Amino acid sequence: MSSQQAIPRHIAIIMDGNGRWAKHRGLNRTRGHEEGAKRVDEIVTACRSLGVEFLTLYTFSTENWLRPSLEVNMLMRLLVRQLRAMDKKLKKNNIVLSAQGTLSKLPSFVRKELNRVIEYTQTEQPKMHLSLALSYGGRQEILDGVERLAHLVKLGKLKPSQIDEKMFRQQLYHPHFPDPDLLIRTGGESRISNFLLWQLAYSEIVVVPELWPDFHEDELKRAVELFAGRNRRFGKTQEQVDQTKSRSGNKKQSLNEGDRL
Repeated sequence: MSSQQAIPRHIAIIMDGNGRWAKHRGLNRTRGHEEGAKRVDEIVTACRSLGVEFLTLYTFSTENWLRPSLEVNMLMRLLVRQLRAMDKKLKKNNIVLSAQGTLSKLPSFVRKELNRVIEYTQTEQPKMHLSLALSYGGRQEILDGVERLAHLVKLGKLKPSQIDEKMFRQQLYHPHFPDPDLLIRTGGESRISNFLLWQLAYSEIVVVPELWPDFHEDELKRAVELFAGRNRRFGKTQEQVDQTKSRSGNKKQSLNEGDRL
């Protein structure tokens, strides 16, 4: 990583592999989730140090509610424990916490602790925004947005012809978050699993073989280095991209020369 420009502004991570990590070691799934929780603290800190502005972690999906109730209850208790362990460190490092998803489905004791930490970490000039995708599903997020727009149309406050991408984006859970530049999935599986379906349209995807409990700062840096080597054209030709970079470089040079006058 030769420059700050190589750092993704927004990283999203599918933290996959806790159960497999435990199974490979002859341990129960709870032990895998506990080890995975430790990586959250490490990776959040590492992203903050790298200069990442937005970090979204796929923490608990809408499909995860289908798991055995004992495992779900354990995950909810583990989430509360992790929130209590991280709150002061988040505050100290100027990291603002938020959450997205069908949060009303979370147990009341989880919502209470989540809201406490969200409020506790608020600051006017955060160094990083951390979002936990909880009880989250990309399809449900899109459906919720469509429902809100349909309601406005029904009330006569909006015409269908007025709906465009910019307006629809404002109906998403976190419209203030830019689209992820980089999606990292641990555990080797090559799918996005109903995660940020709208926002990932042009994200670079890096799938790593390491299971989430084995994903450390060094693996994060390697994923970021792979991102830095990607050529992001967003549908344009390479010639158009090169011209845009050239104009941007000339503009920056002119501004720097003006500062020296």
